Amino acid sequence: MERPAAARLLVALAVFTLPLGGCRAQTEEAASGPGVRTGADRLVDSGYGILRGRRVGLIANHTSTSGGTHLADLLHAAPDVRLVALFGPEHGIRGDQDAGRTVGDTTDAATGLPVYSLYGERRSPPSAVLDSIDVLVFDIQDVGARFYTYISTMGRSMEAAAAAGVEFVVLDRPNPVGGARVDGYVLEPGFESFVGIFPIPVQHGMTVGELASMAVGERWLPGLDSLRLTVVKTEGWTRDTLWPATGLAWVPTSPNIPDFETALLYPGMCFFEGLTASEGRGTDHPFAMVGAPWLDAGAAVARLSADPPAGVRFEAVRYTPRSLPGRATSPRYQDQDIPGIRIHVVDPAVVRPMDVGLRVLEAFFADPDRPPDLVRSAGLARLAGTRRLEAALLEGRGASAVLADWADETARFDSLRSSYLLY
Repeated sequence: MERPAAARLLVALAVFTLPLGGCRAQTEEAASGPGVRTGADRLVDSGYGILRGRRVGLIANHTSTSGGTHLADLLHAAPDVRLVALFGPEHGIRGDQDAGRTVGDTTDAATGLPVYSLYGERRSPPSAVLDSIDVLVFDIQDVGARFYTYISTMGRSMEAAAAAGVEFVVLDRPNPVGGARVDGYVLEPGFESFVGIFPIPVQHGMTVGELASMAVGERWLPGLDSLRLTVVKTEGWTRDTLWPATGLAWVPTSPNIPDFETALLYPGMCFFEGLTASEGRGTDHPFAMVGAPWLDAGAAVARLSADPPAGVRFEAVRYTPRSLPGRATSPRYQDQDIPGIRIHVVDPAVVRPMDVGLRVLEAFFADPDRPPDLVRSAGLARLAGTRRLEAALLEGRGASAVLADWADETARFDSLRSSYLLY
Protein backbone atom coordinates (compact mmCIF):
# COMPACT_ATOMS: atom_id res chain seq x y z
CA MET A 1 0.00 0.00 0.00
CA GLU A 2 1.37 3.43 -0.91
CA ARG A 3 2.25 5.50 2.14
CA PRO A 4 1.45 9.20 2.52
CA ALA A 5 4.33 11.45 1.51
CA ALA A 6 4.71 12.65 5.09
CA ALA A 7 5.10 9.04 6.29
CA ARG A 8 7.97 8.53 3.84
CA LEU A 9 9.69 11.55 5.42
CA LEU A 10 9.39 10.28 8.98
CA VAL A 11 13.08 9.59 9.51
CA ALA A 12 14.77 12.65 11.00
CA LEU A 13 18.34 12.94 12.19
CA ALA A 14 17.87 16.26 13.98
CA VAL A 15 14.89 17.88 15.72
CA PHE A 16 12.06 18.07 13.23
CA THR A 17 8.31 18.03 13.68
CA LEU A 18 6.79 16.24 10.73
CA PRO A 19 3.10 15.99 9.80
CA LEU A 20 1.96 12.39 9.61
CA GLY A 21 -1.76 12.40 9.03
CA GLY A 22 -2.98 13.87 12.33
CA CYS A 23 0.16 12.71 14.10
CA ARG A 24 3.06 14.82 15.29
CA ALA A 25 6.15 12.64 15.13
CA GLN A 26 9.61 13.87 15.98
CA THR A 27 12.99 12.76 17.17
CA GLU A 28 14.28 14.56 20.21
CA GLU A 29 17.98 15.42 20.35
CA ALA A 30 19.61 15.89 23.75
CA ALA A 31 23.09 16.51 25.12
CA SER A 32 25.60 13.86 24.09
CA GLY A 33 28.40 12.00 25.84
CA PRO A 34 31.11 9.47 24.95
CA GLY A 35 30.22 6.05 23.54
CA VAL A 36 26.71 4.72 23.03
CA ARG A 37 24.13 6.72 24.93
CA THR A 38 20.61 5.37 25.15
CA GLY A 39 17.51 7.51 24.90
CA ALA A 40 17.21 7.30 28.69
CA ASP A 41 20.81 8.45 29.12
CA ARG A 42 20.21 11.38 26.82
CA LEU A 43 17.00 12.32 28.61
CA VAL A 44 18.93 12.44 31.88
CA ASP A 45 21.78 14.36 30.19
CA SER A 46 19.27 16.98 29.06
CA GLY A 47 17.98 17.54 32.59
CA TYR A 48 14.69 15.81 31.64
CA GLY A 49 13.93 18.75 29.36
CA ILE A 50 10.92 17.34 27.48
CA LEU A 51 9.31 16.13 30.72
CA ARG A 52 9.77 19.18 32.92
CA GLY A 53 6.55 20.59 34.30
CA ARG A 54 4.53 17.59 33.13
CA ARG A 55 2.68 14.67 34.70
CA VAL A 56 4.43 11.51 33.58
CA GLY A 57 3.48 7.86 33.32
CA LEU A 58 6.35 5.41 32.81
CA ILE A 59 6.23 2.01 31.10
CA ALA A 60 9.39 0.32 32.29
CA ASN A 61 11.09 -2.74 33.71
CA HIS A 62 14.46 -3.66 35.22
CA THR A 63 16.28 -2.77 31.96
CA SER A 64 15.06 0.83 32.24
CA THR A 65 18.22 2.27 33.73
CA SER A 66 20.63 5.13 33.24
CA GLY A 67 23.97 5.09 35.01
CA GLY A 68 22.89 1.92 36.81
CA THR A 69 19.82 3.54 38.39
CA HIS A 70 16.25 2.64 37.49
CA LEU A 71 14.57 5.38 35.47
CA ALA A 72 11.57 5.33 37.81
CA ASP A 73 13.86 6.28 40.68
CA LEU A 74 15.54 9.00 38.62
CA LEU A 75 12.25 10.53 37.47
CA HIS A 76 10.77 10.29 40.96
CA ALA A 77 13.66 12.33 42.32
CA ALA A 78 13.89 14.79 39.42
CA PRO A 79 12.78 18.38 40.15
CA ASP A 80 10.03 19.74 37.90
CA VAL A 81 9.01 16.21 36.81
CA ARG A 82 5.89 14.74 38.35
CA LEU A 83 5.98 10.96 37.98
CA VAL A 84 2.47 9.84 38.85
CA ALA A 85 2.13 6.23 37.66
CA LEU A 86 4.17 3.20 36.63
CA PHE A 87 3.15 0.50 34.17
CA GLY A 88 4.73 -2.95 34.21
CA PRO A 89 5.06 -5.37 31.23
CA GLU A 90 5.65 -9.13 31.34
CA HIS A 91 8.05 -9.93 34.21
CA GLY A 92 6.98 -6.80 36.09
CA ILE A 93 8.33 -3.31 36.70
CA ARG A 94 11.45 -4.67 38.42
CA GLY A 95 11.75 -7.82 36.26
CA ASP A 96 11.22 -10.50 38.90
CA GLN A 97 8.21 -12.41 37.50
CA ASP A 98 8.31 -15.72 35.56
CA ALA A 99 7.72 -15.74 31.81
CA GLY A 100 4.03 -15.98 30.96
CA ARG A 101 2.91 -15.50 34.56
CA THR A 102 0.14 -12.96 35.07
CA VAL A 103 1.40 -9.82 36.80
CA GLY A 104 -0.98 -7.97 39.09
CA ASP A 105 -1.30 -4.31 40.07
CA THR A 106 0.86 -3.35 43.02
CA THR A 107 2.74 -0.50 44.67
CA ASP A 108 6.39 0.10 43.85
CA ALA A 109 8.36 -0.22 47.07
CA ALA A 110 11.11 2.18 45.98
CA THR A 111 8.91 5.11 44.90
CA GLY A 112 5.60 4.37 46.60
CA LEU A 113 3.84 4.86 43.27
CA PRO A 114 1.03 2.67 41.92
CA VAL A 115 2.11 0.07 39.37
CA TYR A 116 -0.53 -0.91 36.81
CA SER A 117 0.07 -4.28 35.20
CA LEU A 118 0.09 -4.49 31.42
CA TYR A 119 0.50 -8.26 31.47
CA GLY A 120 -2.65 -9.85 32.80
CA GLU A 121 -6.31 -9.27 32.03
CA ARG A 122 -5.30 -5.72 31.09
CA ARG A 123 -2.78 -5.22 28.26
CA SER A 124 -2.89 -1.43 27.95
CA PRO A 125 -2.93 1.51 30.37
CA PRO A 126 -6.44 2.18 31.72
CA SER A 127 -8.07 5.34 30.39
CA ALA A 128 -8.94 6.56 33.89
CA VAL A 129 -5.23 6.63 34.76
CA LEU A 130 -4.26 8.26 31.48
CA ASP A 131 -6.66 11.11 32.30
CA SER A 132 -4.18 12.18 34.99
CA ILE A 133 -1.12 12.00 32.71
CA ASP A 134 0.32 14.46 30.20
CA VAL A 135 2.93 12.19 28.66
CA LEU A 136 3.43 8.42 28.61
CA VAL A 137 7.09 7.31 28.42
CA PHE A 138 8.23 3.90 27.15
CA ASP A 139 11.73 2.72 28.09
CA ILE A 140 12.36 -1.02 27.80
CA GLN A 141 15.27 -2.89 26.20
CA ASP A 142 14.09 -5.09 23.32
CA VAL A 143 15.96 -8.07 21.82
CA GLY A 144 14.97 -7.69 18.17
CA ALA A 145 12.47 -10.56 17.90
CA ARG A 146 8.81 -10.12 16.93
CA PHE A 147 7.52 -12.46 19.63
CA TYR A 148 9.13 -10.57 22.53
CA THR A 149 6.06 -9.19 24.31
CA TYR A 150 7.59 -5.82 25.20
CA ILE A 151 6.94 -4.44 21.70
CA SER A 152 3.34 -5.66 21.90
CA THR A 153 3.03 -3.78 25.20
CA MET A 154 4.38 -0.71 23.43
CA GLY A 155 1.85 -1.06 20.62
CA ARG A 156 -1.17 -1.44 22.90
CA SER A 157 0.03 1.46 25.02
CA MET A 158 0.39 3.63 21.92
CA GLU A 159 -3.22 2.83 21.05
CA ALA A 160 -4.37 3.82 24.53
CA ALA A 161 -2.33 7.03 24.49
CA ALA A 162 -3.76 8.02 21.11
CA ALA A 163 -7.32 7.44 22.34
CA ALA A 164 -6.65 9.52 25.47
CA GLY A 165 -4.87 12.35 23.63
CA VAL A 166 -1.68 11.71 25.61
CA GLU A 167 1.75 12.23 24.08
CA PHE A 168 3.83 9.05 23.74
CA VAL A 169 7.61 9.23 24.18
CA VAL A 170 9.91 6.33 23.29
CA LEU A 171 13.37 6.38 24.84
CA ASP A 172 15.21 4.40 22.22
CA ARG A 173 17.80 1.69 22.86
CA PRO A 174 20.07 -0.34 20.55
CA ASN A 175 18.84 -3.52 18.92
CA PRO A 176 21.31 -5.91 20.61
CA VAL A 177 21.42 -8.36 17.69
CA GLY A 178 21.97 -5.58 15.16
CA GLY A 179 19.79 -3.65 12.78
CA ALA A 180 21.03 -4.87 9.42
CA ARG A 181 19.45 -8.34 9.17
CA VAL A 182 15.75 -8.89 8.47
CA ASP A 183 14.78 -12.56 8.66
CA GLY A 184 11.83 -14.90 9.16
CA TYR A 185 8.20 -15.07 8.14
CA VAL A 186 6.24 -11.81 8.20
CA LEU A 187 3.24 -12.16 10.51
CA GLU A 188 0.19 -13.12 8.44
CA PRO A 189 -3.33 -11.71 9.01
CA GLY A 190 -5.24 -13.91 11.42
CA PHE A 191 -2.16 -14.88 13.44
CA GLU A 192 -2.06 -11.75 15.60
CA SER A 193 -1.54 -12.36 19.32
CA PHE A 194 0.36 -10.78 22.18
CA VAL A 195 3.49 -12.48 20.86
CA GLY A 196 2.90 -10.79 17.51
CA ILE A 197 0.72 -7.75 16.88
CA PHE A 198 2.75 -6.11 14.11
CA PRO A 199 3.12 -7.46 10.52
CA ILE A 200 6.91 -7.74 10.78
CA PRO A 201 9.44 -10.57 10.31
CA VAL A 202 10.61 -12.64 13.26
CA GLN A 203 13.97 -10.83 13.29
CA HIS A 204 12.86 -7.31 12.43
CA GLY A 205 16.20 -5.49 12.58
CA MET A 206 14.71 -2.32 14.12
CA THR A 207 14.86 -0.43 17.39
CA VAL A 208 11.73 0.14 19.44
CA GLY A 209 11.73 3.78 18.39
CA GLU A 210 11.82 2.82 14.73
CA LEU A 211 9.06 0.26 15.26
CA ALA A 212 6.91 2.88 16.98
CA SER A 213 7.44 5.29 14.09
CA MET A 214 6.63 2.58 11.54
CA ALA A 215 3.51 1.52 13.44
CA VAL A 216 2.25 5.09 13.19
CA GLY A 217 3.29 5.63 9.58
CA GLU A 218 1.82 2.34 8.38
CA ARG A 219 -1.33 2.60 10.54
CA TRP A 220 -0.71 -0.84 11.99
CA LEU A 221 -3.10 -0.29 14.90
CA PRO A 222 -6.40 1.62 15.13
CA GLY A 223 -6.22 5.30 16.02
CA LEU A 224 -2.47 5.78 15.66
CA ASP A 225 -2.96 8.51 13.06
CA SER A 226 -3.76 10.88 15.95
CA LEU A 227 -0.85 9.85 18.19
CA ARG A 228 1.67 12.50 19.22
CA LEU A 229 4.90 10.49 19.08
CA THR A 230 8.38 11.56 20.15
CA VAL A 231 11.43 9.31 19.86
CA VAL A 232 14.53 10.19 21.88
CA LYS A 233 17.27 8.60 19.82
CA THR A 234 20.20 6.53 20.97
CA GLU A 235 23.53 8.12 20.12
CA GLY A 236 26.60 6.27 18.86
CA TRP A 237 24.85 3.10 17.64
CA THR A 238 24.92 1.96 14.03
CA ARG A 239 22.94 -0.79 12.31
CA ASP A 240 25.84 -3.22 12.15
CA THR A 241 26.70 -2.82 15.83
CA LEU A 242 26.08 -5.87 18.02
CA TRP A 243 25.63 -5.46 21.76
CA PRO A 244 29.23 -6.21 22.89
CA ALA A 245 30.52 -3.31 20.79
CA THR A 246 28.16 -0.80 22.46
CA GLY A 247 30.13 -0.80 25.70
CA LEU A 248 26.85 -0.98 27.61
CA ALA A 249 26.44 -3.45 30.46
CA TRP A 250 24.05 -6.31 29.69
CA VAL A 251 21.02 -6.35 31.96
CA PRO A 252 19.12 -9.64 31.43
CA THR A 253 16.13 -8.46 29.43
CA SER A 254 13.99 -11.22 30.94
CA PRO A 255 14.75 -14.07 33.36
CA ASN A 256 15.62 -16.49 30.54
CA ILE A 257 17.72 -14.12 28.44
CA PRO A 258 20.70 -13.96 30.83
CA ASP A 259 23.32 -12.74 28.36
CA PHE A 260 23.91 -11.40 24.87
CA GLU A 261 24.68 -14.83 23.38
CA THR A 262 21.25 -16.07 24.44
CA ALA A 263 19.62 -12.98 22.94
CA LEU A 264 21.50 -13.62 19.70
CA LEU A 265 20.17 -17.19 19.44
CA TYR A 266 16.66 -16.37 20.66
CA PRO A 267 14.99 -15.31 17.36
CA GLY A 268 15.61 -18.80 15.95
CA MET A 269 15.63 -20.95 19.08
CA CYS A 270 12.41 -19.56 20.57
CA PHE A 271 10.53 -21.79 18.13
CA PHE A 272 11.22 -24.60 20.59
CA GLU A 273 8.57 -23.02 22.82
CA GLY A 274 6.14 -24.21 20.13
CA LEU A 275 7.23 -27.82 20.59
CA THR A 276 6.78 -30.33 23.41
CA ALA A 277 10.59 -30.57 23.70
CA SER A 278 12.61 -28.70 26.34
CA GLU A 279 13.72 -25.22 25.30
CA GLY A 280 16.30 -25.19 28.08
CA ARG A 281 14.29 -23.39 30.74
CA GLY A 282 15.23 -24.60 34.19
CA THR A 283 18.95 -24.53 33.29
CA ASP A 284 21.67 -21.90 33.05
CA HIS A 285 21.45 -22.03 29.25
CA PRO A 286 17.85 -21.42 28.14
CA PHE A 287 17.46 -21.36 24.35
CA ALA A 288 21.12 -22.36 24.01
CA MET A 289 20.36 -25.91 25.19
CA VAL A 290 17.41 -27.97 23.97
CA GLY A 291 16.48 -31.58 24.45
CA ALA A 292 13.92 -34.34 24.93
CA PRO A 293 13.92 -37.84 26.47
CA TRP A 294 13.62 -39.52 23.05
CA LEU A 295 16.35 -37.48 21.29
CA ASP A 296 19.50 -39.19 19.96
CA ALA A 297 21.66 -36.19 20.79
CA GLY A 298 24.84 -37.74 19.41
CA ALA A 299 23.28 -38.36 16.02
CA ALA A 300 21.71 -34.89 15.99
CA VAL A 301 25.02 -33.19 16.77
CA ALA A 302 26.81 -35.27 14.13
CA ARG A 303 24.21 -34.17 11.59
CA LEU A 304 24.53 -30.51 12.61
CA SER A 305 28.33 -30.57 12.72
CA ALA A 306 28.62 -32.06 9.24
CA ASP A 307 27.45 -28.75 7.76
CA PRO A 308 27.21 -26.28 10.66
CA PRO A 309 25.62 -22.83 10.37
CA ALA A 310 28.10 -19.98 10.63
CA GLY A 311 29.39 -18.81 13.99
CA VAL A 312 28.32 -21.68 16.26
CA ARG A 313 29.34 -25.17 17.30
CA PHE A 314 27.26 -27.97 18.81
CA GLU A 315 27.80 -30.31 21.72
CA ALA A 316 25.82 -33.39 22.80
CA VAL A 317 24.95 -33.09 26.49
CA ARG A 318 22.67 -34.43 29.19
CA TYR A 319 20.88 -32.03 31.51
CA THR A 320 18.19 -31.89 34.15
CA PRO A 321 15.71 -28.98 34.10
CA ARG A 322 15.07 -27.72 37.63
CA SER A 323 12.48 -25.41 39.13
CA LEU A 324 14.19 -22.02 39.35
CA PRO A 325 12.00 -19.46 41.17
CA GLY A 326 11.79 -16.23 39.22
CA ARG A 327 13.16 -17.92 36.08
CA ALA A 328 11.32 -21.17 35.40
CA THR A 329 9.01 -22.46 38.10
CA SER A 330 7.77 -25.53 36.20
CA PRO A 331 10.06 -26.25 33.23
CA ARG A 332 9.35 -29.05 30.80
CA TYR A 333 10.77 -32.41 31.91
CA GLN A 334 11.42 -31.01 35.37
CA ASP A 335 13.84 -33.16 37.39
CA GLN A 336 14.34 -35.59 34.48
CA ASP A 337 17.81 -36.28 33.11
CA ILE A 338 17.45 -35.85 29.34
CA PRO A 339 19.75 -35.81 26.30
CA GLY A 340 20.17 -32.50 24.56
CA ILE A 341 22.10 -30.21 22.26
CA ARG A 342 24.18 -27.33 23.60
CA ILE A 343 24.83 -24.45 21.19
CA HIS A 344 28.04 -22.47 21.65
CA VAL A 345 28.44 -19.07 19.97
CA VAL A 346 32.00 -18.80 18.67
CA ASP A 347 31.71 -15.82 16.30
CA PRO A 348 28.70 -13.57 16.98
CA ALA A 349 29.40 -11.39 13.94
CA VAL A 350 28.48 -14.13 11.48
CA VAL A 351 25.66 -15.89 13.34
CA ARG A 352 22.33 -15.97 11.50
CA PRO A 353 19.88 -16.80 14.33
CA MET A 354 17.12 -18.08 12.08
CA ASP A 355 19.51 -20.43 10.29
CA VAL A 356 20.71 -21.85 13.63
CA GLY A 357 17.17 -22.37 14.89
CA LEU A 358 15.97 -24.03 11.70
CA ARG A 359 18.96 -26.39 11.56
CA VAL A 360 18.35 -27.54 15.14
CA LEU A 361 14.64 -27.96 14.44
CA GLU A 362 15.52 -29.98 11.36
CA ALA A 363 17.72 -32.28 13.48
CA PHE A 364 14.90 -32.86 15.96
CA PHE A 365 12.40 -33.65 13.22
CA ALA A 366 14.87 -36.06 11.57
CA ASP A 367 15.07 -38.22 14.72
CA PRO A 368 13.33 -41.56 14.02
CA ASP A 369 11.89 -41.59 17.56
CA ARG A 370 10.22 -38.19 17.17
CA PRO A 371 6.78 -38.42 18.82
CA PRO A 372 3.64 -37.51 16.86
CA ASP A 373 2.80 -34.73 19.32
CA LEU A 374 6.13 -32.89 19.01
CA VAL A 375 4.48 -29.79 17.52
CA ARG A 376 2.29 -27.66 19.75
CA SER A 377 0.37 -26.55 16.68
CA ALA A 378 -1.21 -23.35 17.97
CA GLY A 379 1.95 -22.34 19.81
CA LEU A 380 4.30 -22.83 16.86
CA ALA A 381 1.93 -21.03 14.49
CA ARG A 382 1.68 -18.06 16.86
CA LEU A 383 5.46 -17.78 17.07
CA ALA A 384 6.05 -18.22 13.35
CA GLY A 385 3.11 -15.98 12.45
CA THR A 386 1.99 -18.58 9.92
CA ARG A 387 1.36 -22.32 9.58
CA ARG A 388 3.97 -22.59 6.84
CA LEU A 389 6.80 -23.42 9.26
CA GLU A 390 4.85 -26.29 10.82
CA ALA A 391 3.99 -27.64 7.36
CA ALA A 392 7.61 -27.43 6.21
CA LEU A 393 8.90 -29.27 9.27
CA LEU A 394 6.31 -32.03 9.04
CA GLU A 395 7.01 -32.43 5.32
CA GLY A 396 10.73 -32.82 6.02
CA ARG A 397 11.78 -29.72 4.11
CA GLY A 398 15.28 -28.61 5.02
CA ALA A 399 16.41 -25.35 6.58
CA SER A 400 17.63 -24.00 3.24
CA ALA A 401 14.19 -24.42 1.69
CA VAL A 402 12.51 -22.67 4.62
CA LEU A 403 14.99 -19.78 4.53
CA ALA A 404 14.22 -19.34 0.84
CA ASP A 405 10.48 -19.48 1.49
CA TRP A 406 10.39 -16.10 3.19
CA ALA A 407 13.04 -14.32 1.10
CA ASP A 408 10.57 -12.29 -0.98
CA GLU A 409 8.47 -11.10 1.95
CA THR A 410 11.50 -10.07 4.02
CA ALA A 411 12.86 -8.18 1.00
CA ARG A 412 9.59 -6.28 0.73
CA PHE A 413 9.62 -5.49 4.43
CA ASP A 414 13.26 -4.37 4.25
CA SER A 415 12.29 -1.90 1.54
CA LEU A 416 9.21 -0.74 3.43
CA ARG A 417 11.10 -0.10 6.67
CA SER A 418 13.75 2.08 5.01
CA SER A 419 11.68 5.26 5.45
CA TYR A 420 11.58 4.73 9.22
CA LEU A 421 15.19 3.92 10.02
CA LEU A 422 16.77 6.44 12.40
CA TYR A 423 20.33 5.06 12.34
